[in-house]
This record gives sequence, structure tokens and C-alpha cells, in this order.
Amino acid sequence: MIPKYNEMYRELLEVLQRKESWTKKELQEAMAEELKISLEERNLRYESGAKIYINRIEWACVYLKKAGLVESVKRGVIRITDKGKKLLKSNFNKIDNELIFKDSKELENKEIAQSTKDLKQIKEDDENQTPEDILEKSFKEINRVLEEDILDEVLRQSPDFFEHLVVKLLQKIGYGSFIPDSGIVTKRSNDEGIDGIIKQDKLGFDTIYIQAKKWDKDTTVGRPEIQKFVGALSGKGAKKGLFITTGKFSEEAKKYSQEQHVAKLVLIDGRELAKLMIEYNFGVSVETTYEIKRIDSDFFENID
Repeated sequence: MIPKYNEMYRELLEVLQRKESWTKKELQEAMAEELKISLEERNLRYESGAKIYINRIEWACVYLKKAGLVESVKRGVIRITDKGKKLLKSNFNKIDNELIFKDSKELENKEIAQSTKDLKQIKEDDENQTPEDILEKSFKEINRVLEEDILDEVLRQSPDFFEHLVVKLLQKIGYGSFIPDSGIVTKRSNDEGIDGIIKQDKLGFDTIYIQAKKWDKDTTVGRPEIQKFVGALSGKGAKKGLFITTGKFSEEAKKYSQEQHVAKLVLIDGRELAKLMIEYNFGVSVETTYEIKRIDSDFFENID
């Protein structure tokens, strides 16, 4: 029998501490042996087609990562953290969601606290809500995890990659998409505070100037950085500017941007960037599609 994702935390941590790092495939193989999962059980699938065993392993890793007990070394490779090793040494009888997130209220990371709240809420509301309500909450949690994975992956890339990503994302959204060579990434040696340009018309009368900063997701972009960007926009005589970062913006920066009259200024932080990439299927792919169907009353009332 395949354990639920939150019933395999201890075994996962114990396996992970056997060596420095693990690929996903290595971990799946080792955990199958540890949990005595048969080949037949490993090939069991949901109706959507996803393999149940692999899905549960992946979600167990997701929540252990959120709790800071495991971490990504690089794409597809994880390892146990010092915090994870310390938890194992504590010899708790049961390692579950309540235990691994027990300090979430004390953390500044609201995403961890929200995930803990959502997990408990889904469990508590199973008997009181419709399947659609539960599915909606689960969908939001899946996307929240995907947002974090997207940001982690973007942060592994070079600043140059990030600038190209931003320009191509804007084109994907629809800005300048019908104009050949509408997206430009400026040369670093002479960018004058502008990292990218989107031309929205052939003659360049309507242009968006971009500053793209790949900084740590906990970095706060303050008002001084936005002021510098406004200065760069002024030097170009620009009417539209986009400041996009993998970090976050201070309240002062947001307020300053809203008060600008020289140019329309839009700020996009890391979380909003990830949401846009998901919405426009940019850098992500559809893994599973569920269709919710209902009776077609007209069919049954009008059939001859």
C-alpha cells in the first residue's frame, strides 16, 4: 500500500541523509525500497494518468522544502538541510504537517504559514464543502507551489537570461507581438538604465522601456531604485516604463511609482512574474487536465 504524502516524511528524511544529494529518480527508487512499494503499486495511476506513487513522493518533497527541511541543489536535485537532520535526531514519534510547520507562525514567510493554513482547511472542510470547493483550494495550492518553483528556476539563470525572458514574456502577453523585432534587449555596456524595449507600433511612437533585476526573492526594491529608473525614462522621453524584479517592492517604492506623471510606471515583483508565466503558459506546460461536466438539460428536453 502506498502511504499518503504526509505519512512518508520520516522515511524521506532518513533516506536523504544517507548521501549528500539525490536526483528525483534516485530518490524514487530508494523510497520504493524503503517503503517496500511493489512494481505494480508504483505503476498505479490516477484517472488523470499521473502515477500515484511519484505524485505523493513529489508532494512530500514540496512540503519538506517549504518547511526548510530539504533544499534544491540544482534543478531536479535535492538534499536534506541541517534543520532536517536536527529534526530526525529529535526522535519524534510522528513527523507530520503540524510538526514540520510548527514554527510557521513565528516566521516572516507568509507563504509557509498560508500553506499550513490551507492544508488544515482542506482537511477540515472535506465534509462540509462540495467537491468543486475542495478542487478549487487544491488548484490554488498547486499553483502556489508552481510559483515558487518558477522563481527558484529563474534565479538559477543568468541576468542576461532574465532580461530576455522578460522581453519574450511581454511579447507572449501581446505587447508588440504583431511587429517584427518588436522586442529588444539592450547591450549591457551602454544600456543607460534600460534593459529592454518593446515597440508597440512599427514607427516606435508607442514604446515600453524595461528595467529587469534578477535579485534574491527576499530582496526589497526601495524607492531610490525606482527613482533611478524614472530618471532613465526621462532621459529617453519615455511615456511607459516597466520595472520587473524577482524580489519585492517596498511600500514607498509602490507609492512613488503611482505618483509619477512623467511616465506610466508599472512594477512587477517575483510573485506576479510567476503568476503571469503560469497564466500565459510561458516556461510551463500543462501536466494534467480535469474536465467537470454537468447534465445538458436542453438535450434531454428537446430530443426528438
